[in-house]
Amino acid sequence: MEAIGTVLDVLLVVAAFGFIIFVHELGHFVAAKWAGIRVLGFALGFGPAIVSFRKGFGLTLGSSSGRYDTLVRARGALGEPPPEGVSPTEYRLNWVPLGGYVKMLGQEDDNPAARSDAPDSYNRCKPWKRMIVISAGVIMNLITAAIIFVIVFMVGLRTEPAVIGEVLPGSAAATATFAGSHPGVTEPGLRPGDLIESVDGDQIGSRKDLQVASAMSRKGRELEVVVRRPGINEPLRFSVTPREDPVTRLLSFGVGPASSGTLLEAKPAVRAAFMAQLAQMGLAGVEPGARLVRVGGLSAEAPTPIELARAAKESEGAPFEVELENPSGGRVVATLKPIPLLQPQRFADKSQPGTAVGAEHLAGLMPLMIVDQAAPDSGAFAAGLRAGDVFLAIGDVQYPTLLQGIAEVRRHAGRKVAVRVLRSGAPVDLPEVPVNRQGQIGFTAGTTAQTLAMVGAWPAPNRYHAMSESESIEAALDRPPAAAPSGATLGVPAGSRIASVAGVAVANLLDVRKVLRDLARATPTGPLTVTLRVTPPTMGSADAEAYQAVWTISESEAASLRELSWDSPVGAWYFKPQQILLQASDPWDALKWGVHETHRMMLQTYLTFARLLQGSMKVEHLKGPVGIAHTGTILVERGFIWLLFFMGVISVNLAVINFLPLPIVDGGHFVFLLYEQFTGRPVSANVQGVATLIGLALIGTMFVVVTYNDLANLLWR
Repeated sequence: MEAIGTVLDVLLVVAAFGFIIFVHELGHFVAAKWAGIRVLGFALGFGPAIVSFRKGFGLTLGSSSGRYDTLVRARGALGEPPPEGVSPTEYRLNWVPLGGYVKMLGQEDDNPAARSDAPDSYNRCKPWKRMIVISAGVIMNLITAAIIFVIVFMVGLRTEPAVIGEVLPGSAAATATFAGSHPGVTEPGLRPGDLIESVDGDQIGSRKDLQVASAMSRKGRELEVVVRRPGINEPLRFSVTPREDPVTRLLSFGVGPASSGTLLEAKPAVRAAFMAQLAQMGLAGVEPGARLVRVGGLSAEAPTPIELARAAKESEGAPFEVELENPSGGRVVATLKPIPLLQPQRFADKSQPGTAVGAEHLAGLMPLMIVDQAAPDSGAFAAGLRAGDVFLAIGDVQYPTLLQGIAEVRRHAGRKVAVRVLRSGAPVDLPEVPVNRQGQIGFTAGTTAQTLAMVGAWPAPNRYHAMSESESIEAALDRPPAAAPSGATLGVPAGSRIASVAGVAVANLLDVRKVLRDLARATPTGPLTVTLRVTPPTMGSADAEAYQAVWTISESEAASLRELSWDSPVGAWYFKPQQILLQASDPWDALKWGVHETHRMMLQTYLTFARLLQGSMKVEHLKGPVGIAHTGTILVERGFIWLLFFMGVISVNLAVINFLPLPIVDGGHFVFLLYEQFTGRPVSANVQGVATLIGLALIGTMFVVVTYNDLANLLWR
């Protein structure tokens, strides 16, 4: 059934493409008829005809052109008027659904020298009339887009608001500068819950607008961002300079979407598994689609995961109550146990310019990488990996941390890698674990923080440059590397197990965290000196004799240990994204929205070409037919209104690209006609022929490049 749904989605997108192309060609067709030009063909698609229709011949499988030409030749020449009762125009549907055309007597895109002496031929028509014919397709696309947007905004478009759900560490948003003073703003940076109203004076209505505003900005340019913050009545103005996202490589503010207070839905096949997962987190009896009603003692009309995170942080580790309303009726009061957090640390990866990676540690002690989940039908499971396996070695890296393990797996992309894991206290060798071309084995990775007190090595400074939470990659690399934390220089080898801290037995790194935090809080000032009992690494084969290590923790590190916090066990990703309805108040308002959206889309398309030249956008960001169709199928799943909106966007883009001053497209023909209008003579056939070849080469090259990018993004990137 899912495959049938996908096929239907693809067919809907193809139909939408076809409609937009039909409208474009209809503009040319109607204008040609108005100008008195004989139209020989009106076609959707390229290549041989599937079916055609011609008045006088009726419906024909394939093309009726041969039969028509035979009749016309019998009258003397192809330029002669057609036989009585037979239309000169063939309406045809072709096999290759990648465009369309209107064929006029005396005009051929691939043969600029084509001419006809017939009075109703294209070349005998006045230049200004031909300019109207050439531009009519673009005008029809823009009018169609405006009408579509009017319909969309009359009905209403349900989309994500420009509310911040997460601020990524070190992002442009995290380092935003507050332009002014207010007692409610004590730290730099945007915060979760902030609603972005405008960027550089342009109103922001949705998260999509926010993404476009950052991606289309000039690299290195500071933008004024106006936000509304909960609890503060007046708008706040920040200065933000978008930075390149390491994944998309587009300029970005570095903010995640806001989640609602309603849990995700679940298909019948996975409903039981989802409810079991919720129960493990403390939400027994809670159904998919349940709505948060109350979070601890916090006051919020519509609680969201932001309140969950806040309640966990303020709990000091104590369990807190939440109340949810099930979609089937009834409310469930549950108790959530906060998750202790370690210290986050970001690193600039020198081997991948512009890339930052995250890790967690405890004053320099880092947990190892484990298999969190490996579904029975996954490649990881087939390779022999099981949930709970602790990685003792991956390739050349022994006792890998999460950061090191992922990097080593990616280094073996498209090959096999030898792996050793610790399972039920015994080592297991898996000599040939396949890694796909994306550098993945196919499992959800976790750490040993909650299961073992085994530690890994601090990342090597020759590759990883430690950064502060609010620091950009560029700023971090411009300064000398920071000293490693004391736990990293303690001399405890990777793979060692900590048996006790200050005489207190520990079973995992979270136990170590509790002891260290309690000691730091008991000693408000000065450094800490802690005695550890450590078991050396044995690669999982046997127990070694433990030894004692003395750890001196600096005053600043002790202060960080005192501030260690907690998080909610139910992450924001378990909840549906927040949504708003963009809807006009009346038809006139919808018309204004439609015209504004059409104008905005036009500017955005032109700006894309400018940013390509400036380098803030890459060719890989452009989408061809495959990528556009894939995007369309995703939007179709969101409903018919989103399909309409997609058609409006495509209609505007088709208009803009068609009217670029490039040979072979409408804009190039328009330039030639302008020359003819003002000089009184047409551009020579030789010049037009060379320009046509150049245009074909440019468009052909771009088509190959964007199609390769589309396939790469879908299949192996």
